[in-house]
Formats: sequence, structure tokens, C-alpha cells
Amino acid sequence: MTAPLPVRPSAPAAEETPEPPGQRPPSRLLAPLRQTGQLFALALAVARAVFRRPFQVREFIEQFWFVASVTILPAALVSIPFGAVIALQVGSLTEQLGAQSFTGGASVLAVIQQASPLIVALLIAGAAGSAICADLGSRKIREELDAMEVMGVSPIQRLVVPRVLATMFVAVLLNGLVSVVGTLGGYFFNVIMQDGTPGAYLASFSALAQLPDLYVGELKALIFGFIAGIVAAYRGLNPRGGPKGVGDAVNQSVVITFLLLFLVNMIITAVYLQIVPPKGG
Repeated sequence: MTAPLPVRPSAPAAEETPEPPGQRPPSRLLAPLRQTGQLFALALAVARAVFRRPFQVREFIEQFWFVASVTILPAALVSIPFGAVIALQVGSLTEQLGAQSFTGGASVLAVIQQASPLIVALLIAGAAGSAICADLGSRKIREELDAMEVMGVSPIQRLVVPRVLATMFVAVLLNGLVSVVGTLGGYFFNVIMQDGTPGAYLASFSALAQLPDLYVGELKALIFGFIAGIVAAYRGLNPRGGPKGVGDAVNQSVVITFLLLFLVNMIITAVYLQIVPPKGG
């Protein structure tokens, strides 16, 4: 009989060094910064592609009509109670302070400078922005955007630019509509429900309001429309996990847009109040 061969001891397995407690991988920490950079890069790419030819006129008209059709009626319906609530609250406050004659000017300025651009931007982000994000996300998971890039067609110039421009122009036009409807609603509720004087309402408005107040409202609407379109396009171009990822991207785009809108609104308002002096000041 042959003696059994000696068994060599196996080499010890390399022990995995555990990560120190409380320390995360760098990729998780840098992911928000990377996504923020990609968002700004997309905004810059869209701004550059606006001036390139050919311009997608038909796509722009279709998107303009779609965004306007889904936001005009909700904006008008929301602006009436919103203007009424502002007029009632401001009227009650000015009555307590003994300055009821300034109700019209204060309420109208609040509607034009703050309420109207925010209402328009929130509606565009919630209705039109979610649809834009879902459309681009579905094209992405079906690899339509990759096919366009293979054929030498830029998805940003072909699809993103018309949608962003449509949200911007519709936001500017809707801002005027909401301002008028909200002002009329505030005037009606102040005169009818609070026994205000129509002449005093209009006189206080002309005494406190000035033309730059309207300009800053339109500028806010333009910037808010751009932000809503860019965020919706960015999340639509970067979905994760198939159809479920598209749904998550739509929800994320709406939430991110809301947060950015309030932040940018605070910055623009602070800068405007420092640059433009109040009327009579």
C-alpha cells in the first residue's frame, strides 16, 4: 500500500478590513454635488443651444400649446381665492392698525410681486413639468435618446430646448393673467365683504405701486419657468430603474423645483428691495 500524501495547509484567507464606523464612501457624499453640477451643466447647454440652428419651431408650438392648455384654467381658478385671502388678511390687519385706506395697495403688491409668480411656477412645475419629465424619461428607458445621439441629433436641441422655452413663455403670459384675476378677486372681496371704498382701494394702489413691481413679477415668472423646465428635463433624462424610476423621477422633479423656487424667490426679493427704493421713499 502506498502511504497517503501529506495535505498541505491552505493559506489563510485575507481578512477584510472593516470600514471605520461613521465613515461613508466618498461617492455617497459627492453624489449630491455631482448631480447639482450636472443640473447646472444642462442649464448651460440649453442656454447655448437656444441660439443654434435649426430651431424646432413646430415642437415649440406644440409644447407651448400643451403647457398653456394644462395650466390656464387651474391658474385662473387658484388666483381668485388666493387674491381674496390676501385681500381679507391684509384688510383685517390694516383695519387693526388704523390704516384701512392702504388695503388696496398692500394686497395688490403682494399679489403682483409674490403670489402671482409663485402660483404660476407651482402650477407649471406640477402639471407641465411632471408631464415633460415623464415624456423624456419614457424616451430614455426606450433608448430613443441614445438612438438620436447615434444618428447625430442632439436630444437637448431637439427636445429639451423647445420644452424649456415653452415653460418660460407660458409662465410670463400666465403671470399677467394671474395678476389681473387675483387683483380683481381681491378688489371684489375687499369692497363687498369688508365694506371697503372702491376709490380708496384704487388710490392706495396708485400711491404705493410702481412699474418696477410689475417688472420684477414678470422676471420672476421667466426665471421660475426656466427652473421648472430645466429640473423636469434633467430628471427625465436621468431616470433610474426602468418605469418605476421614471415615476420616482417625476416626483423628485416636482419636489426639487418647489424647493428651488422658494429659494430663488427669496434671493430675488431681497435683491429687488435693496436696489429699487419704495415709492415715495
